[in-house]
Amino acid sequence: MSAGKPQPENDAEALRALLEAVSSGHQGSESRLLEVLYGELRAIAGSFFQTERSDHTLEPTALVHEAYVRLLGSNNASWQSRAHFIAVASKVMRHVLIDHARARRTQKRSGGQRVTLSGVLDDQGSEPVDAIDIHEQLERLEKIDARQARIVEMRFFGDMQFREIATVLGVSERAVHLDWRMASAWLRRELQKGRA
Repeated sequence: MSAGKPQPENDAEALRALLEAVSSGHQGSESRLLEVLYGELRAIAGSFFQTERSDHTLEPTALVHEAYVRLLGSNNASWQSRAHFIAVASKVMRHVLIDHARARRTQKRSGGQRVTLSGVLDDQGSEPVDAIDIHEQLERLEKIDARQARIVEMRFFGDMQFREIATVLGVSERAVHLDWRMASAWLRRELQKGRA
């Protein structure tokens, strides 16, 4: 598909209708949705790999396809908007990466996938951190404050803007900024404790 052709699915209403068609199980809608959102999903997957080591055994394309299969395999999947779908896709991509890291860790019996949090948690000089450690800390944060955990997940794993996160969560952008600051400080502190 050429980038110059106008795509009616770029319209929010048309995309919402396509998401409803996928949720309702209309034939052909799943492949059309992937076609429409593939570029965005691929960009998100690519952003994951900017912080990964260069010899990672999972490629962004494989991550997109594995996440998409898992997304569509979930029963009663229902998405209200593009931002909601992207938020859910980001979470699924995170789980695919964690499953992959755990499998490699088990296979090699050595350290897992390492990522750097530079720029994500406003820590420009941060050292790489084990991806599984990040996942485990997010699970802990989710028990303390589920919304903060979702914000970190959407921002770090989904590369979503504060405005988009606010829309998905149904809160003000200011609330997202405040939660982001608290959650990123908590996450940075907890990850540093683990290194000490």
